[in-house]
Amino acid sequence: MTTDQAAPHEPVDPSGLPRAAFAFPGPLRDRLVAAILAGTKTTTTSLLVEYERAREPLPAIGDRSVVIDSADRPVAVIETTDVQVVPLEDVDEDHAADEGEGHTTVEAWRADHEDFWHSEQAREAFGDPDFTVSDSTPVVLERFHVAADLRSSDPTG
Repeated sequence: MTTDQAAPHEPVDPSGLPRAAFAFPGPLRDRLVAAILAGTKTTTTSLLVEYERAREPLPAIGDRSVVIDSADRPVAVIETTDVQVVPLEDVDEDHAADEGEGHTTVEAWRADHEDFWHSEQAREAFGDPDFTVSDSTPVVLERFHVAADLRSSDPTG
Protein backbone atom coordinates (compact mmCIF):
# COMPACT_ATOMS: atom_id res chain seq x y z
CA MET A 1 0.00 0.00 0.00
CA THR A 2 1.38 3.40 -0.88
CA THR A 3 0.85 6.64 0.97
CA ASP A 4 -1.08 9.41 -0.78
CA GLN A 5 1.77 11.85 -1.28
CA ALA A 6 0.67 14.60 -3.64
CA ALA A 7 3.43 16.69 -5.14
CA PRO A 8 3.44 20.33 -3.98
CA HIS A 9 2.02 21.51 -7.32
CA GLU A 10 -0.84 18.99 -7.30
CA PRO A 11 -4.13 19.84 -5.60
CA VAL A 12 -4.96 17.79 -2.51
CA ASP A 13 -8.40 16.15 -2.39
CA PRO A 14 -9.67 16.39 1.20
CA SER A 15 -12.71 14.19 0.61
CA GLY A 16 -12.57 11.02 2.62
CA LEU A 17 -9.78 12.22 4.90
CA PRO A 18 -10.29 12.06 8.67
CA ARG A 19 -10.96 15.32 10.49
CA ALA A 20 -8.41 16.94 12.78
CA ALA A 21 -10.13 19.01 15.46
CA PHE A 22 -7.64 20.88 17.63
CA ALA A 23 -9.02 21.55 21.13
CA PHE A 24 -12.72 22.33 21.46
CA PRO A 25 -14.56 24.87 19.25
CA GLY A 26 -13.88 28.39 20.49
CA PRO A 27 -10.99 30.77 21.09
CA LEU A 28 -8.32 28.10 21.70
CA ARG A 29 -9.18 26.19 18.53
CA ASP A 30 -9.24 29.46 16.60
CA ARG A 31 -5.72 30.33 17.83
CA LEU A 32 -4.38 26.85 17.06
CA VAL A 33 -5.88 26.80 13.57
CA ALA A 34 -4.47 30.27 12.87
CA ALA A 35 -1.03 29.07 13.99
CA ILE A 36 -1.28 26.01 11.72
CA LEU A 37 -2.22 28.17 8.75
CA ALA A 38 0.59 30.62 9.57
CA GLY A 39 3.09 27.75 9.73
CA THR A 40 4.04 28.41 13.35
CA LYS A 41 2.28 25.31 14.71
CA THR A 42 3.97 22.19 13.38
CA THR A 43 3.51 19.86 16.36
CA THR A 44 0.69 18.74 18.58
CA THR A 45 0.35 16.63 21.70
CA SER A 46 -2.42 14.21 22.54
CA LEU A 47 -2.92 11.82 25.39
CA LEU A 48 -2.46 8.16 24.46
CA VAL A 49 -5.59 7.38 26.46
CA GLU A 50 -7.63 9.50 24.00
CA TYR A 51 -6.73 7.11 21.18
CA GLU A 52 -7.32 4.07 23.37
CA ARG A 53 -10.76 5.24 24.54
CA ALA A 54 -11.81 6.09 20.99
CA ARG A 55 -10.30 2.82 19.70
CA GLU A 56 -8.48 4.81 17.03
CA PRO A 57 -5.06 3.99 15.65
CA LEU A 58 -2.19 6.32 16.40
CA PRO A 59 -1.22 8.71 13.63
CA ALA A 60 1.46 7.42 11.30
CA ILE A 61 4.00 9.12 9.08
CA GLY A 62 2.28 10.08 5.82
CA ASP A 63 -1.22 10.21 7.30
CA ARG A 64 -3.27 13.16 6.16
CA SER A 65 -6.22 14.81 7.86
CA VAL A 66 -8.46 17.81 7.36
CA VAL A 67 -8.12 20.59 9.94
CA ILE A 68 -11.47 22.08 10.85
CA ASP A 69 -12.10 25.46 12.41
CA SER A 70 -14.56 26.36 15.17
CA ALA A 71 -17.36 26.68 12.60
CA ASP A 72 -16.65 23.08 11.46
CA ARG A 73 -15.26 24.30 8.11
CA PRO A 74 -12.30 22.49 6.52
CA VAL A 75 -9.38 24.93 6.34
CA ALA A 76 -6.27 22.83 5.66
CA VAL A 77 -4.92 19.37 5.03
CA ILE A 78 -2.02 18.39 7.26
CA GLU A 79 0.38 15.50 6.77
CA THR A 80 2.07 13.72 9.66
CA THR A 81 5.87 13.69 9.40
CA ASP A 82 6.80 12.16 12.77
CA VAL A 83 5.09 10.41 15.69
CA GLN A 84 6.48 9.47 19.09
CA VAL A 85 4.86 8.17 22.27
CA VAL A 86 6.72 9.33 25.36
CA PRO A 87 6.00 10.00 29.05
CA LEU A 88 4.75 13.55 29.61
CA GLU A 89 7.96 14.37 31.49
CA ASP A 90 10.00 13.68 28.30
CA VAL A 91 8.43 16.41 26.14
CA ASP A 92 11.28 18.69 25.10
CA GLU A 93 11.57 22.41 24.44
CA ASP A 94 11.66 21.98 20.65
CA HIS A 95 8.35 20.17 20.62
CA ALA A 96 6.79 22.66 23.03
CA ALA A 97 7.99 25.65 20.97
CA ASP A 98 6.84 24.07 17.70
CA GLU A 99 3.28 23.82 19.04
CA GLY A 100 3.09 27.50 18.05
CA GLU A 101 1.44 28.76 21.21
CA GLY A 102 4.28 31.04 22.25
CA HIS A 103 5.68 28.90 25.05
CA THR A 104 9.32 29.63 25.79
CA THR A 105 9.72 26.84 28.33
CA VAL A 106 8.47 23.28 28.67
CA GLU A 107 7.11 24.22 32.08
CA ALA A 108 4.84 26.91 30.60
CA TRP A 109 3.76 24.54 27.83
CA ARG A 110 2.98 21.81 30.34
CA ALA A 111 1.02 24.14 32.64
CA ASP A 112 -1.22 25.19 29.73
CA HIS A 113 -1.70 21.60 28.60
CA GLU A 114 -2.51 20.43 32.12
CA ASP A 115 -5.04 23.25 32.45
CA PHE A 116 -6.67 21.99 29.25
CA TRP A 117 -6.56 18.26 30.16
CA HIS A 118 -7.84 18.98 33.67
CA SER A 119 -10.63 21.29 32.48
CA GLU A 120 -14.23 20.34 33.09
CA GLN A 121 -14.81 20.14 29.32
CA ALA A 122 -11.88 17.76 28.76
CA ARG A 123 -12.74 15.61 31.76
CA GLU A 124 -16.30 15.35 30.45
CA ALA A 125 -14.99 14.33 27.02
CA PHE A 126 -12.75 11.71 28.68
CA GLY A 127 -15.71 10.45 30.72
CA ASP A 128 -13.76 10.86 33.96
CA PRO A 129 -14.53 13.81 36.27
CA ASP A 130 -11.31 13.15 38.22
CA PHE A 131 -8.97 12.68 35.25
CA THR A 132 -5.44 13.89 35.86
CA VAL A 133 -2.01 13.56 34.25
CA SER A 134 1.38 12.92 35.81
CA ASP A 135 5.01 12.77 34.67
CA SER A 136 4.51 9.18 33.51
CA THR A 137 1.32 9.80 31.49
CA PRO A 138 1.95 8.60 27.91
CA VAL A 139 1.53 11.36 25.33
CA VAL A 140 1.52 11.20 21.54
CA LEU A 141 3.82 13.78 19.97
CA GLU A 142 2.94 14.43 16.36
CA ARG A 143 4.86 16.59 13.91
CA PHE A 144 3.14 17.70 10.71
CA HIS A 145 3.18 20.15 7.84
CA VAL A 146 0.40 21.82 5.89
CA ALA A 147 -0.11 19.86 2.67
CA ALA A 148 -2.89 22.13 1.42
CA ASP A 149 -4.60 25.35 2.43
CA LEU A 150 -8.31 24.82 1.76
CA ARG A 151 -9.51 28.32 2.54
CA SER A 152 -9.55 29.28 -1.13
CA SER A 153 -11.18 26.01 -2.26
CA ASP A 154 -14.62 25.92 -3.76
CA PRO A 155 -16.93 25.43 -0.76
CA THR A 156 -19.37 23.41 -2.89
CA GLY A 157 -16.89 20.87 -4.00
